Amino acid sequence: MQKTHSSGPARACDPTLDMAITGLMAALVFTGTYFFKIPTAFGYTHLGDCMIILTVCLFGTRRGMLAGAIGAGLSDFIAGYAAWVLPTIVLKGGWALIMGLIMYRLLPHFKYSWLAGAVTGGIFHVIGYTLVKIPLYGGGVAMAECFTLIAQTAAGIVLGGVAYTVLSRSPAIPEPSGMKFSLKSQKKITFFSRFFFIIFYS
Repeated sequence: MQKTHSSGPARACDPTLDMAITGLMAALVFTGTYFFKIPTAFGYTHLGDCMIILTVCLFGTRRGMLAGAIGAGLSDFIAGYAAWVLPTIVLKGGWALIMGLIMYRLLPHFKYSWLAGAVTGGIFHVIGYTLVKIPLYGGGVAMAECFTLIAQTAAGIVLGGVAYTVLSRSPAIPEPSGMKFSLKSQKKITFFSRFFFIIFYS
């Protein structure tokens, strides 16, 4: 898919729709993080990361950063992990930023630029969380949790990639040049959002 904007697709979009899409994706990140979490010794693994990957792929760097930071940060806050709110905002937003920079600026014509960006951002994600855990829980615990964190990150990339592959072939996703959503496209986006919510809440 050709990419023409440095910050990703969907830049020339109505402000109201722009806010709606960002809010929707943040809600999906929150839902996947808060409602589908697997407890570990000092936190949890979840399904929210794939939505961050999907947001960057479909809607650009800025929306991916906001959706990841807001959705995941809010999940940590509501779940009672107050100490993790700021690190989560920085690390999830950073993951999306790194992915977007590689996908849309460094390798805009590479077929698998999204994967290169997701993996590079994922490495930042794993290292960042591990470094935060060291002063909180000690180096031993941080290293022990590293495998779970790597698995969570990899799962997010794989699931996000699968969702991107499926949705990018749909006429609901406009072309990057202009990215102005027709009423028909908006209805289809609403359909897909409801579909994801049904999956998450079932």
